[in-house]
Amino acid sequence: MQDVARLAGVSTITVSRVLRQPEKVKPETRDRVQAAVQALGYVPDLIAGSLSSRESRQVAAIVSTLAGSIFASTVEGLAQTLREQGHQLLLGTSEYSAASEEQLIATALSRRPDGLVLTSGDHTPRARRMLADAGIPVVEVWDIPEAPFDMAAGFSNVEAGRAITQFLVETGRRRIGFIGGQHEGDQRGRLRHQGYATALKEAGLGEPRSIADSTIVSMVERGARNLAMLMDRWPDTDAIFCASDSVALGALSEARRRGIAVPERLAVAGFGDFEFAGDFGLGLTTVRIPGRAMGAAAGRLILDRKRGAPGMVKIVDLGFEIVRRGSA
Repeated sequence: MQDVARLAGVSTITVSRVLRQPEKVKPETRDRVQAAVQALGYVPDLIAGSLSSRESRQVAAIVSTLAGSIFASTVEGLAQTLREQGHQLLLGTSEYSAASEEQLIATALSRRPDGLVLTSGDHTPRARRMLADAGIPVVEVWDIPEAPFDMAAGFSNVEAGRAITQFLVETGRRRIGFIGGQHEGDQRGRLRHQGYATALKEAGLGEPRSIADSTIVSMVERGARNLAMLMDRWPDTDAIFCASDSVALGALSEARRRGIAVPERLAVAGFGDFEFAGDFGLGLTTVRIPGRAMGAAAGRLILDRKRGAPGMVKIVDLGFEIVRRGSA
């Protein structure tokens, strides 16, 4: 920083102010300092800065997986919102393991983040203690927990599962199965299954037809395997609700291999409305989730808490939408 100050002809305090609060420095001075930073290749020591300011300007996010683009738009929305306010995103993946999430929370907290975003609401007792002791904003996303740890931005997985199943019932389907979302650690998948089972009961359609396959494989492979298992057990099934669009992709592939006509013989519905689900891709009936808006909302909740914004809400319900396409 002294080298930058010497080259720009200013004090080290001015250099620090340009790096941390550029709006408070005259444009001509700011330009000289930034030119010196570029010329010297200077990289600020953020850790040292966080010790003096008590803020790291970093937010950590722990997502369940980066496979299958499930959380990609949420991460993008979160990162953009933070970046616009001079904050950076630290990212880790728990692979649907509460124990792994606990370890990642400990690692993240050691870096003194200004906030933490979690895609899982299923935390170990030790993880909860660490979060409570840290005293930083915590936002759980991709669901609306009955009792969020701190704040939440998402939607009801139970209601979404119920709504897409009711849609299948309304189109005349009566023997509806569920695949792909009951493996250990996938709390959201279990909640969607709960909504599915509730809709079947309300319609008087008997017991759920679901496959709980916990084999660790890709979502697409899980969809193919699960559909094969379900059709072997209940060959008269006329519709399936898949826990994600990636699972639905595998299910559609397996249906094609078996010569099962979609949607004439078997209706297929997914969850997430990923890019490949659209009319120029699979033409998949699905549940659209506002992933990017969810990430942006989580970022705003953390930043507003930091600023002490008055009248803050703690829960942001972004809802969902049923998107009807050719598969159902």
